[in-house]
Amino acid sequence: MVKEMGYYDTLGVKPNATSDEIKRAYRKLALKYHPDKNPSEGERFKLISQAYEVLSDSKKRDLYDQGGEQAIKEGGLSGGNFSSPMDIFDMFFGGGGRMNRERRGKNVVHQLSVSLEDMYNGATRKLALQKNVICDKCKGYGGKKGSVEKCPICKGRGVQVIVQQIGPGMVQQIQTVCPDCKGQGERINPKDRCSVCNGNKVVREKKIIEIHIDKGMKDGQKLVFHGEGDQEPDLEPGDVIIVLDQKDHAVFQRRGQDLIMKMKIQLTEALCGFKKTIETLDERVLVIQSRPGEVIKHGDIKCILNEGMPIYKSPLEKGSLIIQFLVDFPEHHWLSPDQLPLLEALLPPREEVTVTEDMDQAELTEFDPRERAHRHRHGEAYEEDDDNGPRTGVQCQTS
Repeated sequence: MVKEMGYYDTLGVKPNATSDEIKRAYRKLALKYHPDKNPSEGERFKLISQAYEVLSDSKKRDLYDQGGEQAIKEGGLSGGNFSSPMDIFDMFFGGGGRMNRERRGKNVVHQLSVSLEDMYNGATRKLALQKNVICDKCKGYGGKKGSVEKCPICKGRGVQVIVQQIGPGMVQQIQTVCPDCKGQGERINPKDRCSVCNGNKVVREKKIIEIHIDKGMKDGQKLVFHGEGDQEPDLEPGDVIIVLDQKDHAVFQRRGQDLIMKMKIQLTEALCGFKKTIETLDERVLVIQSRPGEVIKHGDIKCILNEGMPIYKSPLEKGSLIIQFLVDFPEHHWLSPDQLPLLEALLPPREEVTVTEDMDQAELTEFDPRERAHRHRHGEAYEEDDDNGPRTGVQCQTS
């Protein structure tokens, strides 16, 4: 039992989620609500980062499960001082943190949806990106040399502090981007601006990058293209980071190096043997069969060695293909009553039960969980109290 569900709900995971499930949830939400893509979702991005910071650390997670956010503030993170959401994002996606951002431009992160077949066989994808590059005409000055001057409104800081009175003896300071220089801290006379970039120092350019997906790559794996991010004057370009997002497959599920599938077989096949075919992810056909006399029970698991996922950087080696068998039993009354004794004679003997007079006969009926839930909600609205008449039903809860 956990004391609070807030952080789990923020990431959309259950309290028993594994560390890999927490990472996957954070990755998808962080990319979706990053301020670069959703400027209005800054607060949500912050909450997502805080939830991940706690739940990805086993000690902090235990503390949170036992005492909730208050325990984190008192013991896990002194005073509730969480790390910067951007630092967490950069560390997760390989950006290097705040100090690295001060020397380099921002990294650009893209999520690339890939099929399980691509990760099994390898593939090459082309991705078209729009990026900022230094203007060739003005060499990143924005205009003629010497035409750039410090913004007199914000004194080169790029921001203005506005003081507002919100009540008697109460004032509020608000920091806003300087409207005159648009946060640049400098400005150029309109007549001296570069005709190509209009004083912005950079222009937009289309860039095609080729992405090689090697055999055995995993969901969430990152491919880094160094220096392919947006260019800015006096800064080293950031990186383009491609995050692989594995699509669900209709037949196979991946668990590390293994592939897992479910196979339906008829009752006859389970008892008398079967021969089945499996189409692999590289379009080969495997033929499998049970041994004579072998009984396959519902839920039995078998495996085929070296038919799982290729191992990354060792593609000649593979994991296992794991098969769970689901026995498809016949429908009601599939056999006429006069044929049942013939079938029974071939099957193992049934258990004989001696019925005595003190036993009660009970009837089996179909179970409907929806009807049970309905009765639980509405069937016992009141309980009889011998002294005071009807009273509201009380249900005890144990943890």
